Amino acid sequence: QVQLVESGGGLVQPGGSLRLSCATSGRLFRINAMGWYRQAPGKQRELVATITSGGNTNYADSVKGRFTISRDNAKNTVYLQMNSLKPEDTAVYYCNGQIKQRPFATWDDYWGQGTQVTVSS
Repeated sequence: QVQLVESGGGLVQPGGSLRLSCATSGRLFRINAMGWYRQAPGKQRELVATITSGGNTNYADSVKGRFTISRDNAKNTVYLQMNSLKPEDTAVYYCNGQIKQRPFATWDDYWGQGTQVTVSS
């Protein structure tokens, strides 16, 4: 079993910062790309940022310059530093990982349970 567990969400005022973490545990052989997605009430889940195992990053236009994704491969953990937060960033944030459990297995997508981020005064 592979588990992704997010932490770090909460309530923050506009202009504030939060740092999300997502730790991966369980039986796994290798992790490829990891990412953060979010889903606001009444909206579809959308990509926020992704990072490859080599450290290449990709961001949604709405968060460029404000959010930074990073990862610690030794800890199987991905982070999302969120600065200059806006009310429209309010959503449940989900961690995603492309994981291979055994050397010759397929790459499978795994998701965390989500963490709520609320930006409000």
